[in-house]
Amino acid sequence: MSEALKDLAAYLAEKLAGKIGEAELAYGELTISVEPDNIVAVASFLRNDVQCQFISIIDVCGVDYPSRAKRFDVVYHLLSPRQNLRVRLRVQADEDTPVPSITGVYPGADWFEREAYDMYGILFSGHPDLRRLLTDYGFEGHPLRKDFPLTGFVEVRYDDAAKRVVYEPVELRQEFRSFDFLSPWEGTDYVLPGDEKAKTS
Repeated sequence: MSEALKDLAAYLAEKLAGKIGEAELAYGELTISVEPDNIVAVASFLRNDVQCQFISIIDVCGVDYPSRAKRFDVVYHLLSPRQNLRVRLRVQADEDTPVPSITGVYPGADWFEREAYDMYGILFSGHPDLRRLLTDYGFEGHPLRKDFPLTGFVEVRYDDAAKRVVYEPVELRQEFRSFDFLSPWEGTDYVLPGDEKAKTS
């Protein structure tokens, strides 16, 4: 499989010279870096070229690196059933500059891009319906960013007394946490159940 991927990397470097960046083969997978302005052209080539035929989009996801100026990676996973190969495209993006949507090339990217927008705040230009997908209306922030608070901002629940949905600040109550002698964090000095059977040397 790695020979086929090496051949594919060489073929793409020849055919897409100037449109793709570094091609990296690691752990049996080919990852190609692409500038945001070229993602639609590269995706179209991979789908339409007779040597590639990456006709199936598997996933579009985000990765957050808060210490970088371009903090996000937008990662596209494509599959060529005819060639029996997979390829990963990686685009770096910041918080303010939109990445061109590939929904015109792969209509199945629609909800994947919406999820990346919802969870990370990655913007996609030319998307037909870029709105939140998994979080509630009026939700603040993007939950998969590394700087998102662990407890979130507000919790939503149905209040029986008010007979409506209410939004309240998140509170973590310590009394709901129960630690017992089976907890690995306690650092016990006594014998745990079953340890009495172990041989001492």
